[in-house]
Amino acid sequence: MKGTVIKSTGSWYLVKDEKGIIVECRIRGKFRNKEIRTTNPLAVGDKVEFQVDEKTQYGIINFIEERKNYIIRKSINLSKQAHILAANVDQAVILVTLVKPRTYPEFIDRFLVSAEAYSIPAKIIFNKTDLYSAIENVEMEQLLKVYRSIGYECYTISALLNQGVEEINQLLSNKISVIAGHSGVGKSTLINTIDPLLNLKTSEISESNESGKHTTTFPEMHALSNHGYIIDTPGIKGFGIIDMDKDEIAHYFPEIFAVIDGCQYYNCTHSHEPGCEVKKAVELGKIAESRYKSYLNLLLNDEDEKYRIT
Repeated sequence: MKGTVIKSTGSWYLVKDEKGIIVECRIRGKFRNKEIRTTNPLAVGDKVEFQVDEKTQYGIINFIEERKNYIIRKSINLSKQAHILAANVDQAVILVTLVKPRTYPEFIDRFLVSAEAYSIPAKIIFNKTDLYSAIENVEMEQLLKVYRSIGYECYTISALLNQGVEEINQLLSNKISVIAGHSGVGKSTLINTIDPLLNLKTSEISESNESGKHTTTFPEMHALSNHGYIIDTPGIKGFGIIDMDKDEIAHYFPEIFAVIDGCQYYNCTHSHEPGCEVKKAVELGKIAESRYKSYLNLLLNDEDEKYRIT
């Protein structure tokens, strides 16, 4: 039988077969991922083959199909390099807020680079706009200008007040989408507004640090009434660039990649070399300073905090 993994708890997997029946499954043996070393052999969105045990009615997964793409984060398990959040997705959506909690540009950029690296179209949604002050509205407009000029689709909504949500409904229609963002940015609220029948648990914001309480423990795929699927991921602190060489990082900043042929040195890192076209573009305002800082922090290795550029 064939099916799609719709939820992973680490050792058990919920698989929806081709008839729409959901079967609780485990894996047989060990799956080796040829692409990267990961903590999880299977991820939500994976296409698998399985057999159902007639006595227990549990499924045994014995084959995983080749993935067309995936998106990852750094693993908390130091023995491995990465944890796959989702596979075989049509688009990656990052939900950001400028208040309660605040999402910083570098987090957005790390997400976008990760999506670019694994060939997943990325979209940016600014939520909770009903809470923004005049200053925060100006900041949002500046960020919108930056990301739209690069080519990213951006949306502004208030999921709580159902403002702008219909456009997001259309965005998610007939697609498999992974949605990510800090805890408390309103992922579950947005999904519930789009499809109230799902009735996902929403989080509360801690007044002390304005961070959300985690409400999604494991990644899970939800079927939407608009014929789309959405994969809600657990609250995450940041995406890691796991299996990427440093000289590749610039390739996943589209506006940086567009000018690197003009650099004086073919192996220019765009950090200190003379005759660097990227630094020149930053000075001229053609590349946003926030994006350049994000690039440098990824280049320097984000684990080395003492060299971090702020």
